[in-house]
Amino acid sequence: MKQTLPARLLLLSLAAAVTLAAGTGLVPVAAAQEPGAPPAAMSGVNPVITPASNRSNGPLITPNYKDADLGQIVEAVSQVTGKNFIVDPRAKAQVTMLSATPMSPEAFYEAFLSILQVHGFVAVPSGRVWKIIPDANARQVPANDLPDKVSSSSDEIVTQVLQVRNVSAAQLVPILRPLIPQYGHLAAYPSSNILIISDRANNVNRLTRIIKRIDHGGDEDIDVIRLEHASAAEVVRVVNSLAAAQAGAEGGGVKLVADERTNSVLLSGESGQRLRLKALVTHLDTPLEAGGDTQVRYLRYSDAEKIAVKLKEQLNGLQSSSGGTPAGPSASRGEGGTTIWADPETNALVVTAPPKIMRSLMSVVDRLDIRRAQVLVEAIIVEVSGEKNVDLGVNWILDGSADNIVAGGFVSPIGGTSIGDIARAIQTPSAITSVPSGMTIGVGRFKDGGTNFGAILRAIRGDARTNIISTPSIITLDNQEAQIKVAQEVPFITGQFTNTGSGGSNGSVNPFQTIQRQEVGTILKVTPQITDDGTIVMKIEQEASSLAASSAGAADLITNKRTISTKVLADDGEVIVLGGLISDSLTDGEQRVPYLGRIPVLGELFRTRNAKKNKTNLMVFIRPKILMDGTQVAAETEAKYNYLRGIQTGRTNGRAPMLPGERQPTLPAMEQLSPAVTPAKSTPASVPVAAPAAASAEAPAVDVAPTAAPAAKPAAKPAVTLVTSEAQPSRPQQR
Repeated sequence: MKQTLPARLLLLSLAAAVTLAAGTGLVPVAAAQEPGAPPAAMSGVNPVITPASNRSNGPLITPNYKDADLGQIVEAVSQVTGKNFIVDPRAKAQVTMLSATPMSPEAFYEAFLSILQVHGFVAVPSGRVWKIIPDANARQVPANDLPDKVSSSSDEIVTQVLQVRNVSAAQLVPILRPLIPQYGHLAAYPSSNILIISDRANNVNRLTRIIKRIDHGGDEDIDVIRLEHASAAEVVRVVNSLAAAQAGAEGGGVKLVADERTNSVLLSGESGQRLRLKALVTHLDTPLEAGGDTQVRYLRYSDAEKIAVKLKEQLNGLQSSSGGTPAGPSASRGEGGTTIWADPETNALVVTAPPKIMRSLMSVVDRLDIRRAQVLVEAIIVEVSGEKNVDLGVNWILDGSADNIVAGGFVSPIGGTSIGDIARAIQTPSAITSVPSGMTIGVGRFKDGGTNFGAILRAIRGDARTNIISTPSIITLDNQEAQIKVAQEVPFITGQFTNTGSGGSNGSVNPFQTIQRQEVGTILKVTPQITDDGTIVMKIEQEASSLAASSAGAADLITNKRTISTKVLADDGEVIVLGGLISDSLTDGEQRVPYLGRIPVLGELFRTRNAKKNKTNLMVFIRPKILMDGTQVAAETEAKYNYLRGIQTGRTNGRAPMLPGERQPTLPAMEQLSPAVTPAKSTPASVPVAAPAAASAEAPAVDVAPTAAPAAKPAAKPAVTLVTSEAQPSRPQQR
């Protein structure tokens, strides 16, 4: 039975049609038409409802539209599916959909999403509401993000994150970009090697399958080619040059690695490419016609003359073990002949040897000519000493010979001066050379007649203190002895002589003294050695000497010398104590007349006393620090430099007090002394000499003046990825 909808309704609700079909079980086939509209301009819905007996999962709908408004279709989908829609004002279109096959509400909704895609719109969920917006704004709003499964037929917007395991995600972006529409989004996150894709579900599903097909590990088989005549590093370099010249025509995705220890080339990649490169490597592994080669190796850090001597010893050992005749510096070039000599002006080695021996010698040079670490050694020498002297006593003398009275006295030097010295000074003032130190109180009578007497009381105390802190520091290479001296040449009198000449009536006097100069100060001699675990073994000889301040006079200068000679082990930056001395001594003395000096009170006239106490505290510390590179050396240098410059600038604020307008001499700022950084040209470290023409044509080992080599295009990439096990150092620009 057919039923016609009222003309006042432009679009019949599909839900009403479903209800009608369910009640009657018939299939209405009527087209909605505006009253008065011509049949050719039919617009509306022809919902065809299947009979109830043929429905398994609910009613099936056969919608047909011709030039229907998009808003009316949204209303019909909402009634059929029960979904709530918010329509963007820009979502306007005239829709035509022809359907001959019944579909379920779910399939009808998928068809609705396809209609939106055709007209440039998309439905995105937002809670319990679906928003219909232009697809240009789809990637800016939340959608079905990170679903567990992406449908291969749905047109909904989904966002998926894919983990790429075997290839670079960034390299896949330009490959997959043409497959993404303008409103879609494709980006790579290199740190985690993942891809972020936002697009319609069916396209995301397609891209996922493509990525899984691409994301496969390469051919894991590895070919090891043992070379007998050629150098593995040189063969890898030649193949690399060929691959760069062909700009990817050969060897794409193939990696070559040179193993210097076994002189082998390792090949990995696709089997066909490996087979072609294996044939090329085998062809290059042919003996040279001359049977040897000559190389000039410029050394960076080592002394060429010393290295040449060591290489000759190494060569003699190799030839002795093989039963050959040692080849010295003057050996002739013959079958298996080897010559080694050094050029001091350029610090270079000139080596002529067969390839096998050449590789062995160059391997030794590579491991010897390296940048050695440096060690900053800082020593701290602390010495605090004190000395106290006390002298006290009485001297007296009695001369009663003129009155027939007994003459006598008690004479004992007190602090180096006695009553006899004072009496001679009184009688002969011109003989006075120095005034006695300390306190002297004297009484007496000195006349021609009568009884003469004299008495003195002397008391003297001396205190001397010494406080020394020395911090010598020095930087030296690993396992290299270094010495620093901060000392004075102090003269010491070792003898004197007076010669009376015989010529003339008056003998001429020619006195002289012998003097020996000795170093007084701080001397540090150290030899550090860095071990494999970063600790430092140091052989140390430390000397600290100084002039002592003494309270009593001496025949010459007195020096205090402290010496340490030891071998210690310290960690990097660790402060350790090398040794020290703590001494405390007390010396007292007394000179007296027997028996009389022991009489209480009165005995003070017959004795003198002195006491002396010395106390010394000495400690020596040392702190080594490893400087591995130029950055650490520059940091230490800048710290010391700025410390001294700060002292200069802080002294009277840089002004000369007595000279207006003048400034204190000051070190320039460290920034002014820093050299300008200029790009260094990379030049080879070893230059082969007299190489055969065929080998030079294929792959010259070194171009001393590469004028004919064409510049590589920036966009061109070599077809073969080459990795060498050890990089050869470049030759310095100027020696």
